[in-house]
Amino acid sequence: MRISRRAFIREGVAAVTVGVAAPAFLSDLARAQGTTSRSLVVLYLSGGNDGLSTLIPYTDSFYYSRRPTLAVPAGSVLQIGTDAARTPLGLHPRLTGLREIFDAGHLAVIQRTGYANSSRSHFQGTDIWGSASPALSQSDGWLGRYLDTLPRPVDALRGWNTTRETPRALASRTVAVPAIPDARAYSFSSPNSGTAATDERTAALRMAGHLPANRPQLAFVNSTSLSALATLDRVAAVANYQGTVTYPNNGLALALRTVAGTMVRGTGTTIFWVQTGGFDTHAQQGANAGAYVTLMATVGDSVLAFYNDLRNQGLLGSTLVVLFSEFGRRISENGSQGTDHGAAGVMMTMGGAVRGGLYGTAASLNPDPQNPQLENSGGDVRFETDFRAVYARVLEQWLGTPSVPILGGDFRAGAPTFL
Repeated sequence: MRISRRAFIREGVAAVTVGVAAPAFLSDLARAQGTTSRSLVVLYLSGGNDGLSTLIPYTDSFYYSRRPTLAVPAGSVLQIGTDAARTPLGLHPRLTGLREIFDAGHLAVIQRTGYANSSRSHFQGTDIWGSASPALSQSDGWLGRYLDTLPRPVDALRGWNTTRETPRALASRTVAVPAIPDARAYSFSSPNSGTAATDERTAALRMAGHLPANRPQLAFVNSTSLSALATLDRVAAVANYQGTVTYPNNGLALALRTVAGTMVRGTGTTIFWVQTGGFDTHAQQGANAGAYVTLMATVGDSVLAFYNDLRNQGLLGSTLVVLFSEFGRRISENGSQGTDHGAAGVMMTMGGAVRGGLYGTAASLNPDPQNPQLENSGGDVRFETDFRAVYARVLEQWLGTPSVPILGGDFRAGAPTFL
């Protein structure tokens, strides 16, 4: 039976949540399931990140002729070497944090990722990347399908979504992933305080523990409530985590600090979803100043703080970060000094086990309609690596599970060897 539990575990489970001690057996189960497991952190850049401003082909003259106001000057680019086709490439000048990780050998940059006939819709594109199905033939998500393969019972905190709405990627048939944007606000909702509130929490725990076999709907509701109650103390333990470094004061950095805290405090979580927006840069995108410069600084500085914190805590080797967006942007700038929805983009992976470097080849930006590396009459970058090949590598080599049944096809042959 396909039933979603998200309504019960969203916003801290307002009807039945924190301050209640989880039953001892559930706490023991959580520790047994997750303490030594590898962690996967998905960092999603919402809005369609401009890959040509993130990873810059600074020796391609067409990059400058097609972006007269938006092209990053070659002298400002953070050079990181040449790809397999000997094309020199560099990062945006505000991605100093990512360049530091790249230089340490723990950042892989995967060029021209996408799929055939890329959707230009934010909603459809996000669903395609979340479901790992360009035909949208899957109603659940690729990470949700992974969670469905885990032995039962699956701990209630095996997944952690740091946004308010559960993304398509985490949609599952059998496993609920709580949406916890702020661990400090994940609490039992009660109009009372003191002894009365404590009694309410105790009563809620007792009621949730009743799982009648002859009333499956009630058993489902109660088991969901019990799962929520079992997470309370563990989430509360994360709320005051500050880390071994000073994180930037922005939403992305604070979400990553929470992720680090869950790892350090041993909540049992192994799948994380972190999201940051603002990448739909149709106007005033900017090269040396403007919205995109701020976005790059936010990503680079936040990820570096997270990287250093994990390294200091001895957790870098057991953590993999996968970064992507729903599509790239068009090659030529528009009349509003911005860029419109395009096709292939750039993915990145980061972690102690990552084989850092440049993967794939940069496209020549020559607008000739016959240029095989471009599409849509030379307006967009054509994909070279199917994004599902990256997912396959993550599933097979990091999560240790067969990718074919989860992805609905065999994409292993085209997977870059960043792990």
